Amino acid sequence: MSARWLIALLLLAALFGFGFASASTYDFAAHLDRQVHSLHCSFIPGLSGTDASAHGCQVTLMSPYSSILRKSVWGGVPISLPGMATFAAIAAFAVIVLVTRAEQNRAALLTLLGLAALPVAASLVMGSIAAFELHAACKQCIGIYTSSLMTGVFAALALRGRVRVAGDAEQPGTGRRFLLAFPLAGVLVLGAMTSYVLAMPSYAPYEKGCGRLPSPDDKHGVLVHVKAEAPDAKLAVEVFDPLCPACKAFEDRLHGSGLDKRLDRQLLLFPLDNTCNWMVDSAMHPGSCAVSAAVLCAGDRAKDVIDWAFAQQTQIHDATVADAGAAARMVQAQFPEVKGCMDSAVTKARLAQSLRWAVKNQLPVLTPQLYVSGKRLCDEDTDLGLEYTLTRMLKGET
Repeated sequence: MSARWLIALLLLAALFGFGFASASTYDFAAHLDRQVHSLHCSFIPGLSGTDASAHGCQVTLMSPYSSILRKSVWGGVPISLPGMATFAAIAAFAVIVLVTRAEQNRAALLTLLGLAALPVAASLVMGSIAAFELHAACKQCIGIYTSSLMTGVFAALALRGRVRVAGDAEQPGTGRRFLLAFPLAGVLVLGAMTSYVLAMPSYAPYEKGCGRLPSPDDKHGVLVHVKAEAPDAKLAVEVFDPLCPACKAFEDRLHGSGLDKRLDRQLLLFPLDNTCNWMVDSAMHPGSCAVSAAVLCAGDRAKDVIDWAFAQQTQIHDATVADAGAAARMVQAQFPEVKGCMDSAVTKARLAQSLRWAVKNQLPVLTPQLYVSGKRLCDEDTDLGLEYTLTRMLKGET
């Protein structure tokens, strides 16, 4: 296949990559209004995916790896945005090579290969993170990875298959003009990122939080203390359910951001399970009452029980749906020291006091919730805006 045809195929691959990156950027930017939006998770750029296929895209979108500058910009700048600009630069340069018939120019092909190597390298890094850290498959991401690989392959084949024709001797310095593609691509990337940041709405009204704790005192000792690593950590109250998937996801994001080290956390158990919580009509998270009792009984190992419950959420849920007593047996098998304490009158009273503490502080029936120095982190800031808003709360800027 001639170099001209290979560059044409490279152009097509770059356009597909631009389409996938654009759809991914749009999905990210749509959340800047702090509302819930569907995701265009499909192998056809821009087409909405099914609930099952969108799960992987949701995981990657909400992960700390989906954007950069997250502590400086609400949500950060989506990593797909510079990818989109890079694909645009590759496509534009491919058109220039085709129009000027420079497909036999070694400098032009080397420049094209250098540009194509950028998304290939980025895809290798992001693909590894998705596979080994997030354990999630995002169709839009796979589309970007595939497009990146194809641009790299076609650029390499075009360079390898370059054939000198009569009269095609290149004079020294004639290919240097093609090197301008790199700074121009950089300008395109920086321009796209700058435009994105400038177009963002202001989040100043939300940086002061969404309410306060009217009665934060813990007279009955219902809060479970998780000691902070940083000496200047601020006191925080986290309302959670050990079998709540959203709580686990929030914990992962908080740990991934590193901000958990700066929080001296007091955990309020709020199981969304009607076997012990009179504020819910059904067991939204079956078995969470039993696991919550185990947390209260674990003493210094309370965090170990919580981490175990987060890791085993699916297994505990499925087992408890089939057998109401499964959660208690599972946690006692893992932590034998809590056996005998979980069903005690003291533990039941302490769990009831936890719920009364929630009522006294007028907490919504919702998990997770985070209060820093008495101020509630807005629900919309527990995912994409976590690093931005929480950093300001910890600095005392709000």
